[in-house]
Amino acid sequence: MLQENFLTPAQIVAELDKYIIGQHEAKRHVAIALRNRWRRLHAPADMQAEIVPNNILMIGATGVGKTEIARRLAHLADAPFVKVEASKFTEVGYVGRDVESMVRDLAEQSVNRVRQRRQEEVKAQAAQAVEDLILDALIPPLRAPSKDGGAGRVNVGFSGSSENIVGDALPTSDQELNERTRERFRQKIRDGEMEDRHIEIQVAQAGPSVGVMGAPGMDEAALSGLQEMLGNMLPKKSRKRKVTVAEARKILLDEEAAKLVDMDEVKDEAIRQAENAGIIFIDEIDKVATSGGGKNGGPDVSRQGVQRDLLPIVEGSAVSTKYGIVNTDHILFIAAGAFHVSKPSDLIPELQGRFPIRVELQSLTKDDFYRILKDPKNALTKQYEALLQAEEVELTFDDAALERVAQIAFEVNAEVENIGARRLHTVMSRLLNDLLFDVPDKIGPQARIQITAELVEERLASMVKNRDLSQYIL
Repeated sequence: MLQENFLTPAQIVAELDKYIIGQHEAKRHVAIALRNRWRRLHAPADMQAEIVPNNILMIGATGVGKTEIARRLAHLADAPFVKVEASKFTEVGYVGRDVESMVRDLAEQSVNRVRQRRQEEVKAQAAQAVEDLILDALIPPLRAPSKDGGAGRVNVGFSGSSENIVGDALPTSDQELNERTRERFRQKIRDGEMEDRHIEIQVAQAGPSVGVMGAPGMDEAALSGLQEMLGNMLPKKSRKRKVTVAEARKILLDEEAAKLVDMDEVKDEAIRQAENAGIIFIDEIDKVATSGGGKNGGPDVSRQGVQRDLLPIVEGSAVSTKYGIVNTDHILFIAAGAFHVSKPSDLIPELQGRFPIRVELQSLTKDDFYRILKDPKNALTKQYEALLQAEEVELTFDDAALERVAQIAFEVNAEVENIGARRLHTVMSRLLNDLLFDVPDKIGPQARIQITAELVEERLASMVKNRDLSQYIL
């Protein structure tokens, strides 16, 4: 859930600025929408149910930052987030994904987030249980004292080897000797001295999947829930595996942590988070817009059917998932599309009304490209520098080189096809591929490579020369 010291709108925009260049209007709108979620949860209780999110429609060409804004927003909110493509959905009754599946995906993602968080909280307790299991595999505890109650020598066996443990002052029973030995080996485990020792452990084995033929009209969530219930009724199987202590710790830690987590609590918390903090990003919404109101039949009718199915989800409805009912009233929906062929007004009026905030993202300029190459934390130049750093090769870029790369990317976008910032990936790949191939065979460690404007001209001359021809090549 959104934490008490949640970011202010200005702080949200500042965080987005670290990764996304330009698009200040879009950033402001999504920052306000995100802060409003925190405000609703802290509003008077009798008003919380009445405050609905202002869903956002982002309009802009491909590669201008629509998806990146939504993805970074979900990361800042630390909230359940799913990205779907509207073009993948079909009208109810047709083969394909129905629109309710986006809510089921959100519930699944939310459950995974909460479960992982709860398992992290019990990691220390789970680690203690794993230590006991490893110790039992190395030195099994005595279940009953030996008949002679004698002492002197106890043979401890594991993985085909044995150790004789003899003490000057021997305990009075095998039980005490066993306990002393176990404590000695427990310390060895903690000190990391047993990591390569092989032991046998019991590992949970996934049972056969249960096939269920649903009744006519049974939805996907009910069918999935029935399969899960029948699967839980089957006896759990396990098998023995011979692994090192280090491997056993990794395998058993997740199993033991899962046993300590109450899945009913996880599901309840996950549903609350999905309903109150969830974000669904619907990309390519323009692909289901209809020309002429869908009067032409064929694909237009199908697209309008998807819009009609989408409408109740965005308006607010109860969707059945295998984890429980999810109410979509307070889920934030962000839709995006290029709208090259269709227009936002081609969406059915009811759906337009559910996206009251409409933001147009601007096409990227040459200066934007230059800043994208230089400023963001995950800039392409920094990514390539990190890749070659792994080979102990230092890569640097001159400002003049970056300006020339930005100019070429902008010109190619203008004359061939505008794919936004994605064009920089093409240009940078063409520029650096030969260098990446030559490292480390021809260019060894400790080398320093400087990318200059002259080198950019030399490597990208053919790209600049042939860009006019590319539009005629299929």
